[in-house]
Amino acid sequence: MTSPVDKIKTLFEHHAFGVCEYWGEKLRIKSANIRLFFIYTSFLTIGSPVIIYMSMAFVLNLRKLVKRHRGSVWDL
Repeated sequence: MTSPVDKIKTLFEHHAFGVCEYWGEKLRIKSANIRLFFIYTSFLTIGSPVIIYMSMAFVLNLRKLVKRHRGSVWDL
């Protein structure tokens, strides 16, 4: 049986923005290490990486939206 903390963790990992997972795939690094990097730098720099994270999440969601609605050239 999974604990409530594990359920919340999987919810955020699967349904959140996916920024850390995206960068983990691109850089071939574990996404947990990237999350820790964002957390530690947020504490050290008083939250400025949160703004960067949110802007990256916005761009990724925008890219997904464009890919979903864009058809092929032959759909004209």
